[in-house]
This record gives sequence, C-alpha cells and structure tokens, in this order.
Amino acid sequence: MTTIAYKDGVIAYDSQITRGDVITYDDYEKCLEQGGVKFFCCGAVPDYQRLVDAYFGAKPDENIDATAIVFDGSSLMMVAVDDATGLWKSPVLLDRPYAIGSGTPYAFAAMDMGASAEKAVEMAAKRDTSTGGRIRTFCMRVQAG
Repeated sequence: MTTIAYKDGVIAYDSQITRGDVITYDDYEKCLEQGGVKFFCCGAVPDYQRLVDAYFGAKPDENIDATAIVFDGSSLMMVAVDDATGLWKSPVLLDRPYAIGSGTPYAFAAMDMGASAEKAVEMAAKRDTSTGGRIRTFCMRVQAG
C-alpha cells in the first residue's frame, strides 16, 4: 500500500509499489494533480485515476480500491469511494497530525512522539513492508477562501 502523513502544513509520502511480497517500483510518483487539486494516493495503483475521476463527478462503475489525502488549495481531506455511499470526503484538521495507508499506526506513533511528517513516513518504512523507496514532501500553501 503506502504511507501518507500530514503534519504542520507538510504532506509526506513514500514511493514504493508492491505486488504481493514483491517490490515492483521504489520511485513511483503517488501524487496526481488535476484541475489544481493534488491527490496523494494509496491503494491499488490502477484505481488512482478512477478515484480522481470520481472526485470530479464520474460515477464509479465498481469499487475503487484507493484512498487519497486531497489538497484543493484551501482545505485538506481524505477521499475514498465505497459501494454504500459512493464518493465521500472527510476533513483533515490542519492543526493535528493525520496519516493513511498501511503504515498509518507507525506514522501516527512517530508524529505523537514529535516526528515531522517526513520523518514519520521514514519511520513507518522501517516496520511496514509496503512502505519504502524515496520519501517525497509537499508543503501546503493554503489560499484564502
């Protein structure tokens, strides 16, 4: 899967892609941008674009096995699609740490102990076999709404 962490205006995410117990890529870009909106994705790579399309109104024809932390320039949210409710958005509070993906427990623990978002993903990669590769960061600049 992956680990994506947010803390203090910074989103950090890894670049490893796995298939079962095989690392297929260790430098994959998991941030997609469309219409000025950034999607930091985890889950099934083939579903990343389908999640983005659903965000912009496309009706999913089947389950989407991907989630994302989404930054639209003024707010941060977790976005996913499920069979019962379709697309849903859950706000991420900017004054608190947040994480998604397979390394979530490790990232939260690291941030609770004072780690930055980047260091939290690095620490998650030490224990979560689906997190690794290059750690990338994005510094948010929130636009006044």
